[in-house]
Amino acid sequence: MPAAASALLLFTPSSAPQTLKPRPLLPFQTLITRRSVSLWAPPHPRLALGLSVRAAVAIEKEIPENERPESFLRAADDPFSSASAAPPSVRARFERMIREAQDDVCAAIEAADGGGRFKEDVWSRSGGGGGISRVLQDGGVREKAGVNVSVVYGVMPPEAYRAAKGEPGAGGGDSSVKAGPVPFFAAGISSVLHPKNPFAPTLHFNYRYFETDTPKADAPGAPRQWWFGGGTDLTPAYIFEEDVKHFHMIQKQACDKFDPSFYPRFKKWCDDYFFIKHRGERRGLGGIFFDDLNDYDQEMLLTFSTECTKSVVPAYIPIIERRKDMPFTEQHKAWQQLRRGRYVEFNLVYDRGTTFGLKTGGRIESILVSLPLTARWEYDHQPEEGSEEWKLLDACINPKEWI
Repeated sequence: MPAAASALLLFTPSSAPQTLKPRPLLPFQTLITRRSVSLWAPPHPRLALGLSVRAAVAIEKEIPENERPESFLRAADDPFSSASAAPPSVRARFERMIREAQDDVCAAIEAADGGGRFKEDVWSRSGGGGGISRVLQDGGVREKAGVNVSVVYGVMPPEAYRAAKGEPGAGGGDSSVKAGPVPFFAAGISSVLHPKNPFAPTLHFNYRYFETDTPKADAPGAPRQWWFGGGTDLTPAYIFEEDVKHFHMIQKQACDKFDPSFYPRFKKWCDDYFFIKHRGERRGLGGIFFDDLNDYDQEMLLTFSTECTKSVVPAYIPIIERRKDMPFTEQHKAWQQLRRGRYVEFNLVYDRGTTFGLKTGGRIESILVSLPLTARWEYDHQPEEGSEEWKLLDACINPKEWI
């Protein structure tokens, strides 16, 4: 998912990943804090075709914290809390996983950067949860890097939940039982890494977990549901086949440990999702992407998401080490800037977290943390056919099987 590093995108289950047409966003789809944008985007077009659903957008300001808490979970979900006697929940284990992944990725990036250090902001929410935002800017290798985690509690309207699930009564009607708001929990890690050298690729990854709470007896509502989403994708300005093959092989190895159908399925999903419709080209050379996964064993998907996050460093750092010190010309840099322009276009036009955050008053610094420091647009730029720049553009227009 191409969200800002601080944006956690939450999607309801959809029947087919190929249905990727842009849809109008609705006023109940977001819960925003100054440094966290939680977006619930129903994938069903019926919601955009006159369904009468009303709910206010909740904007809750963050509370700056001086120290990282051991957990952002509420006491009932926190395995370290004396109030919790139960074994660690999926919520707790997912939070621990993304916290560890953030530490591992940031440590690897700092080691490869040769001097750059992440700036950290810790924040909490009065309604529950919080997050850790880390940004490295103008480092030795990295122009800009963001690695953020968030743990969010909130509510969404029952009509929205039922409509997105395709349940009866989604459009209102004469239901004798009025369901209350649907409490939800969401946690995720999101990162975008922009290197300086035009021969070193940009990397984006995002993994998230979503739950609705079981309704109370005196407040009927949606049944408990859960799903996982995420992915890792590569956006180079120049193609080095050994790099792209290495990256995709690591993604395939992570997928194959769980299901041999995962890599081809999620690779195509990634190619389809990161599509700049107005350009007729992909943002980059893909990777894997999935959303709304709940038709497998929950423990398996938790382990799969963990494996995917662990694959980020071995998939990316060897490429950076090979390319970070390569000499380049102004022409190479100009092409990188043009490709970054495509990155900006995708994020500002199609990324649901970014566009919704801008429309609803979220914290600009967090919403736009995924964007590079610099980019370029030239009128009617056409790379020479057969050139290295043309080869990259051709691969973005016509996705390839790299392994």
